[in-house]
Amino acid sequence: MSCYPDAIETLISWFSRLPGVGYKSAERMVMHLLEMREEDIQDFAASMTEMKRTIRRCAVTNALTDREVSEFYTDPSRDSSLLCVVETSRDMFAVERSGVFKGRYLVLGGKLSPLNGIGPDELAFDKLLRMLDNGSYGEIIVATGSDVEGEATAVYIQKLLHHKKIRITRIAYGVPVGSSLDYTDEMTIMRALQGRREY
Repeated sequence: MSCYPDAIETLISWFSRLPGVGYKSAERMVMHLLEMREEDIQDFAASMTEMKRTIRRCAVTNALTDREVSEFYTDPSRDSSLLCVVETSRDMFAVERSGVFKGRYLVLGGKLSPLNGIGPDELAFDKLLRMLDNGSYGEIIVATGSDVEGEATAVYIQKLLHHKKIRITRIAYGVPVGSSLDYTDEMTIMRALQGRREY
């Protein structure tokens, strides 16, 4: 039985639903909110409402955006011959933060996972094909995860596009910076060796 008033317990319950947030973390967040000024709480609530109202999926790339078409697609300074296919918008933003990739993106909206009921029809493969039909891409970079579902998704993309005259590459996976080989699993070492380059 909770010792908190209902309003506090309800908010703790809501925060606990967020990924990676347990009861104790949610409790700390709510206690912090209670110490904030009322104007700040109103701004916080308004920003969540505004986010939900304005953020949508890009009509072309399926990426999260506040426009009809993502700026990562419309920006003329980006390389329109490169297309990076990622699982989620979070993955897209992670690649973008690296500062290395300056092409366009296609966000699948997940990865193939038949056990969870996610097949090709649930992902944005139709948008991928439409982008390829309407663009002049020279290379497709498949940047799905290295887990079983991510690998299955990468293989599906390769088979889906094998008839097109486009270079298809897969991002390399390797040993994380600052780690030691004796603590690295065999799959990661294998990927690092397969993705090796000239030194």
